[in-house]
Amino acid sequence: MKTKTFKYTWAGAAMTAALLLAQSAQAQIGRPYIHDPSTIAECEGKYYTFGTGGGGLISEDGWTWNGGAERPGGGAAPDVLKIGDRYLVIYGATGGGLGGGHNGRILTMWNKTLDPKSPDFKYSEAIQVAASDGLEDADAIDPGLLLDPTTGRLWACFGTYFGFIRLIEIDPNTGKRVEGNKEKDIAIDCEATDLIYRNGWYYLLGTHGTCCDGVNSTYNIVVGRSKNVTGPYIDNVGRDMLQGGGKMVIAAGDRVVGPGHFGRTIIDEGVEIMSCHYEADLDQGGRSVLGIRPLLWKNDWPVAGDRFKEGTYEIESERRGYALELAVDFVRMQQARRGWWGRQDPNEKIEPIANQPLSEVIGTWPAGNIDIRIGDYMFRPHQRWTVTAVPEAGGYLGGPYYKIEIEGTHRALAATDKCEVTSVPEFSGAPEQLWRIEQLIDGTFRIMPKQIPGQEGVNTKMVLYSAADSTPTLAEYDFNSDNSKWNFRNH
Repeated sequence: MKTKTFKYTWAGAAMTAALLLAQSAQAQIGRPYIHDPSTIAECEGKYYTFGTGGGGLISEDGWTWNGGAERPGGGAAPDVLKIGDRYLVIYGATGGGLGGGHNGRILTMWNKTLDPKSPDFKYSEAIQVAASDGLEDADAIDPGLLLDPTTGRLWACFGTYFGFIRLIEIDPNTGKRVEGNKEKDIAIDCEATDLIYRNGWYYLLGTHGTCCDGVNSTYNIVVGRSKNVTGPYIDNVGRDMLQGGGKMVIAAGDRVVGPGHFGRTIIDEGVEIMSCHYEADLDQGGRSVLGIRPLLWKNDWPVAGDRFKEGTYEIESERRGYALELAVDFVRMQQARRGWWGRQDPNEKIEPIANQPLSEVIGTWPAGNIDIRIGDYMFRPHQRWTVTAVPEAGGYLGGPYYKIEIEGTHRALAATDKCEVTSVPEFSGAPEQLWRIEQLIDGTFRIMPKQIPGQEGVNTKMVLYSAADSTPTLAEYDFNSDNSKWNFRNH
């Protein structure tokens, strides 16, 4: 199965940080320039993805990406999958119209590591597992891998608009084509396909639309599903992908166009991301860039979530629907009492009531740390949180760390050495004041401090947790409990 489970320094001037943030709206930061990226693979604490033409990208944290990955053979649209203690790489040597024709070849090769600096870094000789002669209704290019978790069998899909998408079986021990295996046609009208498995369903993700035309590319990703790996793959309205069917997973939006080459990564239970490339990021000069988005599941269909956006929010507990707030005295708003039961003057001028201003209440708050609780949301200053990216603090697979402050102040949410939460008067950039915000597969969010004081390393287990209706704390993440889940409401 093409999924992997993955288990502060301040740098740069303020101008550099602002530039990084401006570039990070939908794509990754650094130099994330790639076309046809493979599914993201983890190796010895780093992340790798490979692209067309050889080479690829490496990231220390999953957020900042730069060149440096190495893959021999050139060609197009590779994929990579860890099997046991080795990595299998598959790619198209030609095809897709490269070199003027559709006579392509699909090749596999192994490596013990993806780190070019490791003494164990050495690719095996490439093995051909499929080919096309340029005349038949198929094109041996754009392969994707699936190791079936139910059977242990290894499958590869490949093909372009020039004919059928085809499925073959590969030996997971040797990387060779299973002897006697025959290609099976499973789709048309797409390319750059990928296979994944979840909850008894096999999913075929295909890239639809036009490629390689920058800002004019119409790439988008569609999906069909089947109870059998060999198909038929049917979309949400009953169309077979052999007849051109496919349900939309992701299309253009937020100033990036042409998403293609789907890859799925499982970070934790209920926490998944999808990778792709965007044919053109309008904010990065129209370059083809790596994209990472939350992957949601709705009625057993995959759909791209939205990267978390900065803003001012009510942070609402999924447990009860109450709001995260400072534990301060409630200050009543002044309003003339009106009898709702009496006759109303239809000619009375209606004046809107403004939200309670911060200046009216901040003088009643303590000067030091203020405890955190959960309560009924009333649009009040002690309940409104401004969430802002801190790009110089690094990130994680799919996003930067954020600071969470009371609107109009620098009073920041922070973790304590007792695994509780508090608010400090000023944001300092300390790791316990930095927060990882990830959308879960059901659309809710988990909120995690980067570090817990007194504990070594980056925190990967403890989340903001509603221990009771009015009691927030930090506790171990549990996707099956609403206590671990939050929503951001833009009221």
